[in-house]
Amino acid sequence: MERTRVRAPELRGRRWLNTGGRDLSLAQLRGKIVLLDFWTFCCVNCLRVLDELRELEERYADVLVTVGVHSPKFLHEADPVAVDAAVERYGVHHPVLDDPQLVTWDAYAARAWPTLVVVDPRGYVVAQMSGEGHAHGLAVLVEELIAEHADVLHRGGGPYVAPPEPETALRFPGKVIALPREDGRGGTFLVSDTAHHQLVELEADLATVRRRIGTGERGLVDGSEARFAEPQGLALLPDGDVVVADSVNHALRRVHLADGSVTTVAGTGDQLRDRVEVGGTADELSTPWDVVWWDGRVVVAMAGNHQLWTWDPATGATAVLAGTTNEGLRDGAPREAFFAQPSGLATSTPRVGGPASRHGSMLWIADAETSALRSMTAAPGVGAAVTTAVGQGLFDFGHRDGEAEKALLQHPLGVAVLPDGSVAIADTYNGAVRRYDPVTRTVGTLASDLAEPSDLLVDGDTLIVVESAAHRLVRVPIPASTLVEGGAHQVRRAPTDLSPGLLDLRIAFTPPTGQHLDTRFGDPTQLTVAASPPELLVAGTGTATGLARELVFGEVTEGVLQISVAAAACDEGDGVFAACHRYQQDWGIPVRLVPGAPGELTLDLRAVQ
Repeated sequence: MERTRVRAPELRGRRWLNTGGRDLSLAQLRGKIVLLDFWTFCCVNCLRVLDELRELEERYADVLVTVGVHSPKFLHEADPVAVDAAVERYGVHHPVLDDPQLVTWDAYAARAWPTLVVVDPRGYVVAQMSGEGHAHGLAVLVEELIAEHADVLHRGGGPYVAPPEPETALRFPGKVIALPREDGRGGTFLVSDTAHHQLVELEADLATVRRRIGTGERGLVDGSEARFAEPQGLALLPDGDVVVADSVNHALRRVHLADGSVTTVAGTGDQLRDRVEVGGTADELSTPWDVVWWDGRVVVAMAGNHQLWTWDPATGATAVLAGTTNEGLRDGAPREAFFAQPSGLATSTPRVGGPASRHGSMLWIADAETSALRSMTAAPGVGAAVTTAVGQGLFDFGHRDGEAEKALLQHPLGVAVLPDGSVAIADTYNGAVRRYDPVTRTVGTLASDLAEPSDLLVDGDTLIVVESAAHRLVRVPIPASTLVEGGAHQVRRAPTDLSPGLLDLRIAFTPPTGQHLDTRFGDPTQLTVAASPPELLVAGTGTATGLARELVFGEVTEGVLQISVAAAACDEGDGVFAACHRYQQDWGIPVRLVPGAPGELTLDLRAVQ
């Protein structure tokens, strides 16, 4: 697909981070290859791209400058304090432009998180791509640009200036569980000390450290000198061991508490990139974020591919429990349900005569990107269903209590069942603890003014809150709910104007040099299209091969196109077993139908000038 060569628009935003207080411009970066990474810290795909780019940045440190362009989705992500914390939390070691008004996002016509743009040393855009898995292709492109622009290339250090190293006992803790009490003494608590890549056992005062598990170095190493990579969820197994959702390692780790030794029980360390249906399995996992014991197995909130999985400690087997891998909010049977970064899990235990017994055993899910509280019935199988208690979709959020159908959350990461059978929600980006009553179907607020609460644990008549951005755990009483009538918000991206009727959808994909689409065994592409509301489209939805499709709009004039694409490109050569690489991306594009607007939509999976 031929495109006009364009000069890269200037980088404009509120302020710069990781530059020692200096503002940067593209003119200052002339002579360097510049990689723009449009990201936001709620987006798990963006976080994985940060990790994908680390080796590339090290290898080409003398010619390549990566610039993160933080482009928020949620209101909280526009808070400068929250942006500062995210840059530290995720170890971002390159300059970051804080762009809360999406000025630079709009200038580059970005449509998805993450989007990557490559600017050559002369200041021209040479490639734009969406999603993950582009590290190899980027390396090939950088080598080509080095050769092509050798006459103007400036070698040497870049503009990154490291901030001072903070010192706290915990650093962005993620999740907490209670450990068994010993000899009648008060119990201890195990915390995932996420940014320190460790587990920490705390005394009952929530401050005194009894021991640390893991060396604190990022990695995937078993044994007594174990290494983790941003561990998150924890669950106590019936035999007394603990299973850990080791998020960046895409693995489940088992910890033997008696001696602190660690074993990897699921996952290979590589990210799962294939779509696995309910009932299926794979050796790889995709950013497991939380775990809980339920119905005789461990349920895994697989944030990376928007599914729930199970792991059986008796057999070691993993299986998909629910979710299609499409990102969104759709209820129904496990094979039909959509999730969006499920990040918190809890179960209700039926009590005879109590409120929970009227609802049966339930799995509760904090579905972060849809700002939703979801639930699933026990004994998954015939009649199992996923339902939404609170939440309206990918683009609606806020802090509003009252009737559950109208209540709003903002990117919740944790959930716990209270003694009365109601559900407490760590409403992370609202800095609050919310309460959902399944009997009255109402929502209230239990606590506010917290720093990104990421998990909750009931301990007697108090609630332990993991206050992640404050690097601590705190206790709050379990009070009666108060009602908050806060504002409702929507994602601030401008809708894309399209013509009513027929739409020509095309996905731009150019394999990296040295790779090709190998059709010997069939079409290696897959395109899935859905819409919210469903009435937005009357034709063209579903999954099929190909990178182009005709869609037909209905009478609804506004909504969201949900588009997922995958393409496999193989290394050049005649061998049947040539290595292949999978590229994939999900888009949620707000659209508005306007007569006279374009009748075509092109999305860049990997477009090279």
